[in-house]
Amino acid sequence: MAERRFKRIVAAYSGGLDTSVMIPWLQERYGAEIVTYTGDLGQGEDLDAIRAKALATGASEAVVDDLRDRFVEEFIWPAVKASAVYEGQYPLHTALGRPLLARRIVEVAREVGADAVAHGCTAKGNDQVRFEVTFRALAPDLGVIAPLREWEMRTREEEVDYAVARGISIPITRDKPYSIDQNLWGCAIECGEMEDLWAEPPDDAWIMTRDPAHAPKGSVEIVIGFERGVPVSIDGRPMGGVRLIEYLNDLAGTFGVGRIDMVENRVVGLKSREVYEAPAATLLHMAHTELERITLDRPTFNYKRKISQDYANIIYDGTWFGPLRDALQAFVDHSQQTVTGEVRIRVSAGLARVVGRRSPYSLYDQGLATYSEGDIFDREAAEGFLKLYSLGYRTLAEARRRAEERRADRDGEDG
Repeated sequence: MAERRFKRIVAAYSGGLDTSVMIPWLQERYGAEIVTYTGDLGQGEDLDAIRAKALATGASEAVVDDLRDRFVEEFIWPAVKASAVYEGQYPLHTALGRPLLARRIVEVAREVGADAVAHGCTAKGNDQVRFEVTFRALAPDLGVIAPLREWEMRTREEEVDYAVARGISIPITRDKPYSIDQNLWGCAIECGEMEDLWAEPPDDAWIMTRDPAHAPKGSVEIVIGFERGVPVSIDGRPMGGVRLIEYLNDLAGTFGVGRIDMVENRVVGLKSREVYEAPAATLLHMAHTELERITLDRPTFNYKRKISQDYANIIYDGTWFGPLRDALQAFVDHSQQTVTGEVRIRVSAGLARVVGRRSPYSLYDQGLATYSEGDIFDREAAEGFLKLYSLGYRTLAEARRRAEERRADRDGEDG
């Protein structure tokens, strides 16, 4: 089959190794005009410099957007309300950013009249799934190019050599070949010596968190306020989403809170050692879950735990724009109507723990819970409750006893 030709390609661009190499490679391979797209998700980089680098590397146009508010309101807060944490550890910061970036790439492709889009994801990774599923869900007519699955370079070292040969400035070297993806919600670090499961991540791999051994002495307390499952204040001071997350990243990161080292199951079927930093996400998920503990009834709380894993898998698997996420979101939003209140957290070196919680919708009744003066629990009611609650087990035990007696009688007759 003849290779499809394209006139104009919109390429996801971060300024990192893969996307820097991608611009000249796309031009050489397809002879197409390249328009780059960079979305500001709070990665803390000089976006003007990234735009200038894209143009200097050969792009005809470089589009840069500030997506931080949309990232928080449309993706992070829904995930917090859903308690979405993949395999119990990963707060999904990279995975949450991909559907927003992919949607904007499609929009830009329409604006500039492109006939194809491109991404810099590897054939082994999850991000190729997240980008391409979104591309095909929102714009099935556009061509999709994945250079890292096509080009002849098989190692990051070969990409470095390719970039050097063409005079392209790159952010890594052969001595420090880390792959880093950072945004407002966290940071992912992989490759290099961290591919050895027995090796501890090197000190220079961490970006957002201080080594807990060098954290400030003592501890600090903060109070995080929520309205309908959404964080809205710190210590009683209202804050917008971006500022609130930045504040908690700085605070928790200073104390070394939010480091995650895990082996996770990727979409493509392999296991991968992933090192993450998620200071703010760690505190917010902790506080949100604690508030749910006092505001949700037991069946709803337990059922939402199941929904949370399904929701996390949807994000991880790149199917954000599918109908199941919409359906689960309706359940999640309804469950959050009473998740309003405050949670007090104490942060110290490498540790965060809940020390207080309160809500106007709290289902906690001290009169029922206390063992001290003021106890209003009806102890006599417990006897009848336990008879009914254990009735099934009592019935089972009686049935087993009768069966054993019949078997014993038969054995005696046979003997």
